[in-house]
Amino acid sequence: MSKSTSNKAVPSTTHGYEFGGPLGTFALTILLPFACYLTTFLCNDSSGCPIPSLLHPSTLTLQRLKEDAGWPKEGILGLVKIPVAIAVLDYYALSILLQAVLPGEEVEGVELRSGGKLKYKFNAFNSALFVLSAAVAGTFVQGSDFFLWTYIWDNYTAIMTTNIIIAFVLATYVYVRSFSVKPGNSEHRELAAGGYSGNLVYDWFIGRELNPRIDIPAIGTIDIKAFCELRPGLLGWILLDLAFVAHQYKIHGFVSDSIMLITLFQSVYVFDALWMESAILTTIDITTDGFGFMLAFGDLAWLPFIYSIQTRYLAVHPVQLGLTGTIGVLAVQGFGYYVFRGANNEKNRFRTNPNDPRVSHLQYIETKSGSKLLTSGWWGTARHINYLGDWIMAWSYCLPTGIAGYLIQRSAPGSSAVGESPADGSIFGGAPVGTKVVQGEARGWGMLITYFYIFYFAVLLIHREMRDEEKCSKKYGKDWEEYKKKVPWRILPGVY
Repeated sequence: MSKSTSNKAVPSTTHGYEFGGPLGTFALTILLPFACYLTTFLCNDSSGCPIPSLLHPSTLTLQRLKEDAGWPKEGILGLVKIPVAIAVLDYYALSILLQAVLPGEEVEGVELRSGGKLKYKFNAFNSALFVLSAAVAGTFVQGSDFFLWTYIWDNYTAIMTTNIIIAFVLATYVYVRSFSVKPGNSEHRELAAGGYSGNLVYDWFIGRELNPRIDIPAIGTIDIKAFCELRPGLLGWILLDLAFVAHQYKIHGFVSDSIMLITLFQSVYVFDALWMESAILTTIDITTDGFGFMLAFGDLAWLPFIYSIQTRYLAVHPVQLGLTGTIGVLAVQGFGYYVFRGANNEKNRFRTNPNDPRVSHLQYIETKSGSKLLTSGWWGTARHINYLGDWIMAWSYCLPTGIAGYLIQRSAPGSSAVGESPADGSIFGGAPVGTKVVQGEARGWGMLITYFYIFYFAVLLIHREMRDEEKCSKKYGKDWEEYKKKVPWRILPGVY
């Protein structure tokens, strides 16, 4: 490796600030975990979704808010449970072990700025099948009482807290370790241009090192970013969904079509990503973004716990869609997936093998840097058409919750009727109390939580598109301006 090439391990220029710079990233570091806790405590199975006290703000008190939300008696310390933390760490250890011992595909990444390519072992699909096969076997034997499903439901908040803590620790570890990156290193370690601003808070959030890796004895090399992108969080998302399905059956005695649809859609999305695991090597997360709190928290905490809000809601308040509703939701999901997967497959095939008969006919602009920008096919309709498919699919995750909102009503001991279930027991001791889930005055207000994902995801995709545009403009210069003339729309053709 020549000196001029190896020195590129440290970028010669840095990008401007994103997310509002140091102040904005500091605020997000506080607000994002706070949002996770808000959705957990303000939509629960003990008082309602949203909790009753929020429906009467004029009489709201802190004590009533804490009671309705189910805030731990121990305060903030009650959010953490050491045995649960150990169990979550065991889950991460299992993920690492499965990556090491199961067969997988050996793939080279794209060429790095400093020259050379990193090697990756991909077997996340096989790993997920292993874990889910064990879960299926346990469910076959124990049904909805299988310990994994009850453990997740009973310790949901502590599991989420542990993942949040892991994200903070991991972001700090890779930030500190990034200062050992030296020009000319033989491991192809690089700093990310976007995370090399010199501001501690900002670089810690964005990610200072591009592809941090760690060597584990008897295991081998683990690419931390690729591992987090497709392993603990994605599979955890599906495990949460399945735990919520099991809880609905345990409490209500049936599984609703709405929760089955969402779980099916999200499982297809996850397993599609795992099956196409090597496709992440051409994404901006891998090629451009450093690994810091933004990706660590997003992969390990935000994705599994925010994206599963709808199934957690339906576990308590089942919604039956019927044939017409099911067909409508299926149509939305099918169209969104068609756009999303079609666009991503087209781009990946063209980048890896432009002579592939499926993409060789596509028109493109060749830039001065040698890159080819598609101007026909999916990518001729909009510069980020895949984001549209992703957003359409988001609707199919939320629509099955209907006009959301419920309240938990408790009654004296007695036989359970339709819509009621026996609680474990009265808080005063003695015979169990009956609980009934009704919509009442909460009807519609729950949509602020169950449909939150749609609005958040729209903001996320537009912001990501704006980041993509800025980076591409800097990278391709006048060629990008010419490309925009041929493909004028950003995400939604004819609108935006």
